[in-house]
Order: sequence, then structure tokens, then C-alpha cells
Amino acid sequence: MSLIEIIVVITIISMLMSAVGVYALGVHRTAQVNTARMDVRNAASALDVYRASHGRYPDPAEGFGPVIKSRALKTQPMDPWHHPLSWELRDGEAVVSSLGADGAKGGVDDAADLTSSDVED
Repeated sequence: MSLIEIIVVITIISMLMSAVGVYALGVHRTAQVNTARMDVRNAASALDVYRASHGRYPDPAEGFGPVIKSRALKTQPMDPWHHPLSWELRDGEAVVSSLGADGAKGGVDDAADLTSSDVED
């Protein structure tokens, strides 16, 4: 093989690897968003279990602490980007939120905020 042929083969392999890398990164982001949706749903379900056991939701100012103490959750729920989930009462119902990949309010794509009211089945 000549040097030109080797360079052409390496270039083709590099282009294929970059295409696979771009695809894999997109799949990874989609998987993280889907995981965040499940995490938000699970935390909302744990709040519903707490309400069923105690007749009311805990004080939102206490976060998930009372839910963890009641063993409806094992630990503070986190999203796939390692940000803690939060929750609040809206019209008497618990709404769990994830701030997305960027950890800030707002955002688009994988940085968009998710709430339990958005991810209902």
C-alpha cells in the first residue's frame, strides 16, 4: 500500500467513527431525558404514597425529607445530571420538577425543565 492509500483509509475510518460518535451522543441524551422523566414520575408517586399514608402531602419547604423518613423514598431523588429534584404544591397536587441538563430554569432539548404534570402517562 502506498502512503496515499493509507491516508485515504484512515480518513474514511475517521469519518465513520465521528458519525457513530455523533449518533451515540444523541442516543445518550435521549436516554438521559427518558430517565429524568421516569425519575420525576417515581418521585411524584412517592409523594402520592406519602399522602395516602398520612392524609396530606408534607410541607414543600421540607423537600423530600418527610417522604424519605416515611420510607416512600430511600434517598433524595436526583435527575440523571446529578441535580436534586424539587417539588411544590399546585392546586393541591404535588408537582415534581427537574431543571434539565443545565440545572437552570428554562432551556431547550435536554436542558428543558421537566415536571410531573408534563410527563403524565
